[in-house]
Amino acid sequence: MAEKAPVLLSGGNPQIAKGYGDAPVQAYIAAMPGWKSGVWRRLDKLIERTVPGAAKAVKWNSPFYGAPGQGDEPTHWFLSIHCFDKYIKVAFFRGQSLDPVPPVASKSGDTRYFHIHEDDKVDEAAFGDWVQQAAALPGEKM
Repeated sequence: MAEKAPVLLSGGNPQIAKGYGDAPVQAYIAAMPGWKSGVWRRLDKLIERTVPGAAKAVKWNSPFYGAPGQGDEPTHWFLSIHCFDKYIKVAFFRGQSLDPVPPVASKSGDTRYFHIHEDDKVDEAAFGDWVQQAAALPGEKM
């Protein structure tokens, strides 16, 4: 029996069941529509290289990345992503403390966003630097 393709929610965000570990995150990445899947696959690998052993989970239909060594449900989430029709929204939970600060403000004081659009060239060195800084800061408990 063929597996049913994940449902895309409003805005094109894949509906993936909550789960911890790499498998649900990879299922989310595979279900990301169009160009978004390839872009995030590269950035997911960059996160793995930058923060070896980073915890991963899908919660609220969004992948989360956490500090390593905290078991299946870490208390130090430093980054999440979410798909929208025209871009990927990367949330750095302590983004206000990063240098340089990611460009998009949020309603939450500490969180900053980085939006990736189809034709954007992501500076992977700068992104990796943000990831490294974010993983070293106290994270969000969710």
